[in-house]
Order: sequence, then C-alpha cells, then structure tokens
Amino acid sequence: MISRDKAPTAQETFMQMAQAAGLRRRLLVTIGILILARLGVFLPVPGINRALFAQASQAGNNALFGFLDIFSGGGLSTLGVFALGILPYINASIIIQLLTAAIPALENLQKNEGEAGRRKISQITRYVALGWAILQSIFIAAFWLQPYAFNPGPVFVAETAIALTAGSMFIMWASELITERGVGNGASLLIFVNIVASLPRALGDTIAFAQTGSREAVGGVVVLLLVFLAMIVGIVFVQEGTRRIPIISARRQVGRRFFQEQRSYLPLRLNQGGVMPIIFASAVLILPASLASFTRNEFLLRIANYLNPSGPTPWIYALAYLVLILFFSYFYATLIVNPVDLAQNLKKMGATIPGIRPGRATSEYVERVLNRLTFLGAIFLGLVAIIPTAVESATQVRTFQGLGATSLLILVGVAIDTAKQIQTYVISQRYEGMVKQ
Repeated sequence: MISRDKAPTAQETFMQMAQAAGLRRRLLVTIGILILARLGVFLPVPGINRALFAQASQAGNNALFGFLDIFSGGGLSTLGVFALGILPYINASIIIQLLTAAIPALENLQKNEGEAGRRKISQITRYVALGWAILQSIFIAAFWLQPYAFNPGPVFVAETAIALTAGSMFIMWASELITERGVGNGASLLIFVNIVASLPRALGDTIAFAQTGSREAVGGVVVLLLVFLAMIVGIVFVQEGTRRIPIISARRQVGRRFFQEQRSYLPLRLNQGGVMPIIFASAVLILPASLASFTRNEFLLRIANYLNPSGPTPWIYALAYLVLILFFSYFYATLIVNPVDLAQNLKKMGATIPGIRPGRATSEYVERVLNRLTFLGAIFLGLVAIIPTAVESATQVRTFQGLGATSLLILVGVAIDTAKQIQTYVISQRYEGMVKQ
C-alpha cells in the first residue's frame, strides 16, 4: 500500500526507476551521456609528445593542476579533447549572471519576458561560453602545450584550439541535454562524475601512504578521514535545513462554497544556492593561477602564489575563498527568492504572515530572514571548504591534493539534489497511478 502523504521509500523509488517508462528513459539518457562524456576524456589531442608532457606534469605537479585535472575528469593529464570540460560554460554563466544584475536589458529579459527571455539569456550564455572556450584553448595551445608539440607553430595552435573548443562545446550541449531530457542538473552531474573518476586514484595513494608504517602517517590519514566524514554529515544538515515561515490564507467564497482559512508555511532553505556558490567561487579562484601559468606574467604569478592553498600565505586563500562563497551565496539567494515579488504574490492570493502587514512590511521581513539564513549557510560552507585544507596541512597527508572540501561539497550537494529530483518523479508517477485508478 502506498500512502500519498509519505515520502517514497527506497523500495518504491527503485521499483519506479525500473517500471516507469518516463523515469527509466530519463535515467538511461543521463547515464548514456555521462558515459559518452567520460570516453571523450581519453580521446587524445593529436600532435603532442605525451611522454615529455607526462614528465613535465609530474615534475611540476601542484594544487592548481590537480584541481583543474579533477574538474576536467583527468582530461588535462591525458590531454583529451574534453580537457576544458564544463569550466568555460560555468565561467560564462558567472559572467552573464553578474551582468544580469548590472544591465537593465538583461534583467528585463530574466524577470519580465518569461520563458522566451530565459531562452534568450541561455543563448547569450552559450555564445559567451564559446568565446571563453576559444580564448582558453588558444592560451593552452600557445603557452602550455606548444613546448611538447612535434611540430610547433601557428598550425598546431589552431588545430589544438579547434579540438579543445569543440570538446568544450560538446560537453556544454551534453549538460543541457541532461538538464532537459535527463535527471538532475547537467553541469553539476558532469562535474560530479569527473570528481568520482578521480577518487580511486586518491584512495589508492592514501592507502599506500598509510602502509608506509609510520605512526604519523596512519594517524594523519585517520584524522583526515574522520574530518571528511564529519563534513559530509554537516553538509547534509545544511543542504536539508529550512526555515518555515507560517502563512495564513484568508477565508474566501467561491460561488456558494465557503473556504475556511488555511494554515501553511513558506520554506526558505538555509543554503538557497545549493552547490553553485562553491563551484563559482572555485572557478574564480582558478582564474588568476590559470592565466599566470599560461602567460608567465610576473604580476599574475605573484597573485597566484598568494591564492595558492599550499603557498606561503594560505590565510589569504582561505579569506578570499570565504568572501567569494559569501558573495555568490547572497547573489544566488537574490536570484532564487525575490522578497518583493513574493510579498506581492502572497497579497494577490490573500495570504499573510501572522503579525506582519501585507506588502512592504512582508517583503522587508522575508528579506531580513533570508539575509540571516544566507549568512549562516555561507559561513558554514566557507568553514567546510577551509577546514579540510587546514587539516591536510597539519597532518601532511597530501594524497587528496586537489580533491578537498570543494569536491566533497559538490559530491554531497549534487547527490542530494539528484535524489530529490528522482523522488519528485516518483511522487508524480504515484499520483498519476492514483488518478488512473
């Protein structure tokens, strides 16, 4: 027996995933595209001496290379055509969302043009992602890969830039296809799969490090794993945390029927932006180091050294990371929940918050509550992102280099969001079955 008031159990969820044609088709589309994206990582870019590149990569291995390699799913270390991954699209999304808040024309498209306006903004984001991918590909080919090319020169730069740009555009199309016809957010799932692909190597290195027999090594690994476990529990609580604001709907008459006042609540999440503030903050922190490694500019190299978690000033990295997470958390909260629009909608529906006057007072109250929730959620996300890095430095366990709390946050956040979307499909299938009966 299925109760419509209960959340779907694991058994019901798996049964619907196997039996419901719509949900099964979405899952198969998602899994197929993710497998295709992983295969493209190992499709090599031609014209490069890979043995020489592997030696240089091992000699110059650092946190930046490890972090970028994880986000590309190993595409940088293997020099695959999907080496850029989804990062150009994420950077383009950051640029467009920042410009939307600053340019009235874009803001009007987002707020007042409905679905047509959102499609237009998506199209602009794709063009910006294309331009950003071309720029990154040219920099990578000209300043990074050309020393390892068999035939360096303009032809090699052009061919490599075209291959990397085409791979990035394919990944962007695949992410949008997952979002539209699959399950979950496509960009987040692609990053999730890339991070998961790097876990076996990191776990193997950690086990090998612990097997050295040193008491400090074993103790450091145990402490780091316990910290990661505690962080996972904390992330789940923050991702699921909500503030329920009570709402009373006024008594109304429809025809000859009277409806008594109804009590409900308005759920405001503790972390409105989910995992996106972490992804955006990480992408912004990567930018100076990426430009410095390509251009070898002295000023950019100095900035990248300051923003290196393993550098001489890790506190500057921690502070910049915390500020960026705080900024993007507030930015996403304002995009997702507009207090003025929310107050107007409540007033139109004849609903009020107990003790709060409709209209401006309601919007100010919601904005005040939202600011406090966002601040608490952002501070927690910042601490979760910084603490494991500090523990790694204290325990000297560097086997998870590049795979820190940022990756952990993305893994847990994407898993929770995807599971919720699957549960939503299961609940919709349940109600469809009840209507047919």
